[in-house]
Amino acid sequence: MQKPKKFTFIGFFKLIFKIIVLFILGSVFLVAVYTVINPPITPLMLLRPIEGIVQGKFVGIDKDWIDYEEISPNLLRAVISAEDGKFLRHDGFDWNAIKRARRINTMRKGKKIIGASTISMQTSKNVFLWQGRNYIRKGLEAYFTILIEAIWGKKRILEIYVNSIEWGNGIYGVEAASQQYFKKSAKTITKREAALLAAVLPNPRKWSPAAPTGYIKQRSNGIQARMGGIALP
Repeated sequence: MQKPKKFTFIGFFKLIFKIIVLFILGSVFLVAVYTVINPPITPLMLLRPIEGIVQGKFVGIDKDWIDYEEISPNLLRAVISAEDGKFLRHDGFDWNAIKRARRINTMRKGKKIIGASTISMQTSKNVFLWQGRNYIRKGLEAYFTILIEAIWGKKRILEIYVNSIEWGNGIYGVEAASQQYFKKSAKTITKREAALLAAVLPNPRKWSPAAPTGYIKQRSNGIQARMGGIALP
C-alpha cells in the first residue's frame, strides 16, 4: 500500500503556483472569448434574485443586448459624461481621481466614502466579480481592468458596460432600461432621456429616470451640458 505523501512547503507552493497559472490562463481565455461573444449573465444578475428570496420578494432579470452601433450616441456620451469623463484618456485607471478619493476618504474617517472607479473598472467588477470593497476583490478588479483594456479596447468595454450595468430592480443594460422607463429602444433615446438614465447610475435601485427627484434633474442637467464635449471610441 502506497504511503500518503507528507506535507511540505515546497509542495504547497507548487500547488499555489499551479492554481495561479490556471487562474491567469482561464481569465485571459474568458476575456478573449468575450471579445466576440456577449457575456450571457453577470454575478450580480445571479445575486439579486437570491437577495429577493431572502427578503421575500421576486426579483427577475430583465435584459436585452443591443450592439454598440445600434445604441444612440446620446446615451453613450451621457454615460461617459456621468461616470468617467476621462474614459478615452486613461489606461483603465484615473490616478488623479484615485488620489483625490483617498485624500477625501481619509479626512472623512468612517463617513460615507467616495469612489474613483472608471468605466473600465466598473465593467471588470460587473462582468467578472462580486460586490464588495475588500482588498482581494479590489485587486482582482485591477487585474481584470488591465486585461480588458489590453484585449477588448475602449469600444468593446463601453459596449459591454452599457449592456450589463444595473439600471433598476432586475433591470440590466440600456435597452431594457430604455424600454422600462421611456417605452422606446435605446436607438432613439434623446439627449434629455440619456442624461436622466445616466444620472441615476450611482444608485439605480433608489432613483428612477422616469420620476426624477430634484437632485437627479440637477445632475442630469449637468451631464447633458457636458455631453457635447464627449468623444466616442
